[in-house]
Amino acid sequence: MTKYPLIHSTWNREEIKAINKVVKTDMFTMSKNVSEFEKKFSKYQGKKYGVMVNSGSSANLVSIVSLFYSKKNPLKKGDEVIVPAVSWSTTYSPLQQLGLKIKLVDIELKTFNVDFKKLEKAVSKKTKLIVAVSILGIPAELQKMRDLCKKKKIWFFEDNCESLGAEINKKKTGSFGDLASHSFFFSHHICTVEGGMVVTDNFELYCLMKALRAHGWSRDLPKINPLIKVKKNDFYEQYKFILPGFNLRPVEMHAAVGLVQLKKIDKLINMRIKNLKLFQKYFKNNNNFIIPNTEYKSSSFAFPMIIKNKDPNIKLKIFKKLKRNSIDFRLVTGGCFTSQKYAKHFDYTIFGNLKNAELLHNQGFFVGNASKDLSKQIKKLHQVLSNI
Repeated sequence: MTKYPLIHSTWNREEIKAINKVVKTDMFTMSKNVSEFEKKFSKYQGKKYGVMVNSGSSANLVSIVSLFYSKKNPLKKGDEVIVPAVSWSTTYSPLQQLGLKIKLVDIELKTFNVDFKKLEKAVSKKTKLIVAVSILGIPAELQKMRDLCKKKKIWFFEDNCESLGAEINKKKTGSFGDLASHSFFFSHHICTVEGGMVVTDNFELYCLMKALRAHGWSRDLPKINPLIKVKKNDFYEQYKFILPGFNLRPVEMHAAVGLVQLKKIDKLINMRIKNLKLFQKYFKNNNNFIIPNTEYKSSSFAFPMIIKNKDPNIKLKIFKKLKRNSIDFRLVTGGCFTSQKYAKHFDYTIFGNLKNAELLHNQGFFVGNASKDLSKQIKKLHQVLSNI
């Protein structure tokens, strides 16, 4: 039986060799490999600066925290932030942890991303931050959001953890925001086991994140920076704490693997796109499912679908057939925010309603894509679902 798992490894001997090379140096915490990966990844994204951390979730956290310490237009507790109703849990968690008031906006069924027209109407005088999320490799309307934020003088943050390599008019997702986060978890477009990155063109935010990443100290800052004057031969310089920081540091092995993966990123993503075209061929005109479509370049993290028939027995039958045929599946990203139990811990409001997000939560699922030929698996998926 042809198995269809959610994730596949993209590693070979090169990644193992890179890890062993780090082991031989006996330097495991962040050092030269981390610095090199930051430079090369930010260049790939077309941004000036990169800050590597230990996960995409940490990338979200350190990004939002840095905005609280910006000298110009800093975020404050109680400020309003607009977020799509569908995303991963740690898109939302830092917002609650920092005392921001969340305003949720529904998605559109064309792309499964936030409905820009509703988002535009949701902006108020209290809005200080917009969080954009491109779901599962599908670009949200990032240029429109970027223009809106610039016009309204609102901070713009991109959670691009699921959409590395996607593009809008040849500009990469994860390069539109004042800050943008990325994830290198095992199932993502490139894999460093654990790891994340924030990219930005803002030097102050870059310096803030470098301090916040490691205990809040000044040790990792450039010699000339906007946060503190570095003194030569100062006894206190190594343990000088300037911000209430964290320990979100990555390790050298993760960065070394990242450097290897980055060399083959275009090949990895092109294979995903090839699989996507086959998936669309089978399901684009299928009357039983809604699948997303975009005019932009998708990097296709996975294949999300919404079951049109709302009879719970139909969904149960589909899920049973998928399991019986060894086809793995999951809820689309984190589903609808308000449908998860943790929502009770958040201070949030809803702009209008979340009709589409709730439909996706109740009727949606995704199957995996990968950077390898999945033609047999996708054909099998089509056969299984055609017999419902």
